[in-house]
Amino acid sequence: MIDLSRPQGPRIVAVANQKGGVGKTTTAINLAAALVERGLRVLVVDLDPQGNASTGLGVDDREYTAYDLLLDEVPLTDVIQATEIDNLGIVPATVDLSSADIELVSNEKRSYLLHDALRQTAMDQYAWDYVLIDCPPSLNLLTVNAMVAAHSVLVPLQSEFYALEGLSQLMLTIREVRQTANPELRIEGIVLTMYDRRNNLSQQVEQDARDNLGDLVFRTLIPRNVRVSEAPSYAMPVTAYDTNSQGAMAYRALADELMEKHNKVAA
Repeated sequence: MIDLSRPQGPRIVAVANQKGGVGKTTTAINLAAALVERGLRVLVVDLDPQGNASTGLGVDDREYTAYDLLLDEVPLTDVIQATEIDNLGIVPATVDLSSADIELVSNEKRSYLLHDALRQTAMDQYAWDYVLIDCPPSLNLLTVNAMVAAHSVLVPLQSEFYALEGLSQLMLTIREVRQTANPELRIEGIVLTMYDRRNNLSQQVEQDARDNLGDLVFRTLIPRNVRVSEAPSYAMPVTAYDTNSQGAMAYRALADELMEKHNKVAA
């Protein structure tokens, strides 16, 4: 009998939004940790030159990084690192990635490098259930690489004025990638972050998002929570830093909702 809680092969999800400060890296780290709590094996690919996902998971040794994986063809087994959390691995990043766009332009396979890297036969030995790609806050070649490699795109959306502005450009990029390189790519969903139930603006943004995007918006709302903000400075996901905090419980709910979506697709 197939265990529907486990994706068939790694489910690759790009966490993307070209706006900065929307909780993208926070969502990638904490969703990964919450999925691990559910008994799954998860790899985070840090594709942001700021390397915040790597820092947030306590990775100090970055001898080999996503840059080496994409541009120097260093084997995946040399690049993947274990974290302090069992069954949670990471492909770390450094500022070296900031020059990747320029260096990729002349490469004929520039949009497919991450796709090919994540499909090396070496992936089989890790038995990942999910691969979460933390994209840079821009629609550059690194983000395109993530979308070409991914099965779906998860979009964190900050609950603030102008939140929906710029989303149309992201959707257009997803459509272009679908038409030219990855016809199976779909939108996993929109997750509202930094949500404050006491704030009328947050409620209005939620209503606008649900009116315009319908079922694409996750039921789970990620609250504005001080524990979520503090956790990265201790190089921990919030699920480990303060396991009973509102933020930790919200990311567990998001993980459950994500798994539920995939169970329906697999059924």
